[in-house]
Amino acid sequence: MGHDSDGPAPNAPLPSPMAGWLQHLQTERRYSPHTLSNYRRDLCALLRQAEHRPLDQISQGHIRQYLARLHGQGLSPASLARTLAAWRGFFQWWGPQASLPANPALGVRAPKAPKALPKALSVDYAIHLLDQVAPDATQAAVALQHGQEAQTILRDQAMFELLYSSGLRISELVALDCRHHQSQTYASRSWLQLDEREVIVLGKGGKRRNVPVGQAAAQALERWLQARPAWVPAQTDEDTQAALFLGLRGARITPRVVQLQLAKRAQAAGLPTHVHPHVLRHSFASHLLQSSQDLRAVQELLGHVNISTTQIYTRLDYQHLAKVYDQAHPRAQRQDKDK
Repeated sequence: MGHDSDGPAPNAPLPSPMAGWLQHLQTERRYSPHTLSNYRRDLCALLRQAEHRPLDQISQGHIRQYLARLHGQGLSPASLARTLAAWRGFFQWWGPQASLPANPALGVRAPKAPKALPKALSVDYAIHLLDQVAPDATQAAVALQHGQEAQTILRDQAMFELLYSSGLRISELVALDCRHHQSQTYASRSWLQLDEREVIVLGKGGKRRNVPVGQAAAQALERWLQARPAWVPAQTDEDTQAALFLGLRGARITPRVVQLQLAKRAQAAGLPTHVHPHVLRHSFASHLLQSSQDLRAVQELLGHVNISTTQIYTRLDYQHLAKVYDQAHPRAQRQDKDK
């Protein structure tokens, strides 16, 4: 395509207005060399697209046309958005000096990037992860006698089972208390009700919801609660006394510790992907939707204010169905077989 080769190369001298803007960004705004290099490349792209058209004669229609060309040449939506931002910034700075009637890049939008699907484990991978070192009652009793390192297994198993069982955000998990606790100086915001097999969660936007706890998670929580008293320091604050999950130093566990422990478990299980706590939330939603097809119920369990946020999991569900179709339907691969 001629538009790629016409006009200045990235290292060629720029017209004085463009050179002046980059100098302004460097000296006055302290932009990094990397950013300046990207902006120079974006300005060269504008000159190539303009094909000798004077800068002060570039209109909004031209900008749209240039973006469409670049899009057709394979530039990603993210690259186009950055390019457009550079053009807009240049005209914003130079326009008043050149007495331009308007910024031609203002009001022009780059193509939207496709919304990335959340990562979710397959059902087999999720079960394999959780069964990696899932202790039974006998192992739990042994762990209670063999100190904190062995008891860490009980804590981690309870955390991971609960993340997958109830679809909690990591912030919601670490905020849980053993039970509802209230005093003059402390009040639980989120807590476990093990007898009722549910957690009461204060989520985003101050929205409280009740989420069921599955049998495997409930059993893992029972085992952890037997070990937990040994983790509580003799003298501590009410937050530590109330916290469901504790770190090795005896304080409420932090999100970073949960992330590290889960990544370590996934690696030990031989999973071919990095697993962080939100992956278990995504897996919970995806697997529940595949089984129930009840979008509203999944929305309530996840604590989404807008159902549009939950609808992204229908795309995951479609991917699952499409994969099943491709593998199972006798004519799904017809064209390949005919070749």
